[in-house]
Amino acid sequence: MTEEIFIGKEAVSQLQELLQNRAFKKTVVLVDENTHRHCYPLLKPSLPDGHHVVQIKSGEENKNLATCEHVWRELTEQNLDRWSLLVNLGGGVLTDLGGFCASLYKRGIRFVNVPTTLLAQVDASVGGKTGIDFMGFKNHIGVFQEPLAVLVNPEFLQTLDVRQMKSGYAEIIKHWLIMDADKFFEQRYIGMFTEDWNDLIQHSIDIKSRVVTADPLENGLRKILNFGHTIGHAVESFYLEKPGQTLLHGEAIVVGMLCEAWLSVQKGLLAQEELEQIETFLLSIYEKVNLPQSDVSAISELCLHDKKNDGATINCTLLQKIGEAVYDKPITLQEVQSALRYYQLL
Repeated sequence: MTEEIFIGKEAVSQLQELLQNRAFKKTVVLVDENTHRHCYPLLKPSLPDGHHVVQIKSGEENKNLATCEHVWRELTEQNLDRWSLLVNLGGGVLTDLGGFCASLYKRGIRFVNVPTTLLAQVDASVGGKTGIDFMGFKNHIGVFQEPLAVLVNPEFLQTLDVRQMKSGYAEIIKHWLIMDADKFFEQRYIGMFTEDWNDLIQHSIDIKSRVVTADPLENGLRKILNFGHTIGHAVESFYLEKPGQTLLHGEAIVVGMLCEAWLSVQKGLLAQEELEQIETFLLSIYEKVNLPQSDVSAISELCLHDKKNDGATINCTLLQKIGEAVYDKPITLQEVQSALRYYQLL
C-alpha cells in the first residue's frame, strides 16, 4: 500500500501537515448525521478555513448511487476541481462511499479517510477498496483507489455503542484466523474486555497492510481477507432488503466465519477441534442471528453474485488451520445451504 497510515491520539493533527505540504485548492469534509455531531468538532481545528461540509444519511441502506449523486452535486456546486481534497469522516459505509465518489469525480480527486468506527479503523478505510451497494448486492460497484492517508484516532471509539464495537471486533478476529494463530489463542480468553484497543488496531492494520502490499488488486493472496465474507455478504445483502432487520457488517461476517469454518472441516482442511475453538469464542461474544429455514435458499443464491466467483463457480476462502487461510476453494449452493443449516443448529 502507498497510503500513509497514522494511528494514535495525534493522528488527526497530521491532517494539518498534509494540507500544508500539498496545495489543495479546496477541502470538503464528508460526514453523516452522527459523525457531524460527535466527531467533526474534534477534526475541525485541523481543517483549513473555508472548508465545506457535506452531510449524508448514515446506514448501509444509504450506500447507493442516489447518495453518490447527492455528494457529486454538492462537490460540483462548490466548484471543486481536480486539485481539491475530500476528507471522509465516518465508518465503513462513509469511507467506502466517499472514496468511491472521490475516485470518479472529475476522473479522480485525492481523499483522506478519518475512520470513526472500529470496523473502519481496522478494515474498511485501509487498503484502497471503495464501493457502493447496487440492486441489493453488497459492494457491487466500486474501484480500487488508495487514499492519500488514513488517520486513525482511537478516541473516536468512545462515541460507539457496544453493538458497533462488536461489529468491528469481528474483522479483528478474522485477521487472527487467517494470519495469526498466536494472537487468536492469546486473545480468546480476553475478548471484548481488552484494555489496549490501540494495539489491536495496529495489529489488524499491519496484517491487512502486508496482504494488500503483496496483492493490491486482489488477484491472489488478498482474497484471504474475504474469509467469512462469501456467505457473510450474502446474509448481509439479504437483510438489507428486510426493513427494520438490517444486520451490521460484522454481525453478518460472524455468521459467514462460522459457516465457512464448518465448510473447511467438511472439505478436510480444518480440524474439528479448531472449529470448536472458533465456535466457542465467537458464540461467547455474538448472539445468534435468526435465519428462518424458509430464507436459506434465497440467502445461498446471493453467493452466486460474489465478486470472487469464476462464472458459475462460487469461490470461497477457507481455513487450513487457525492462522492459515486458503483461497479460491470452490463450493456449491448445496454446501452453502448445508452450512447455513448447521449455523441454525448451533
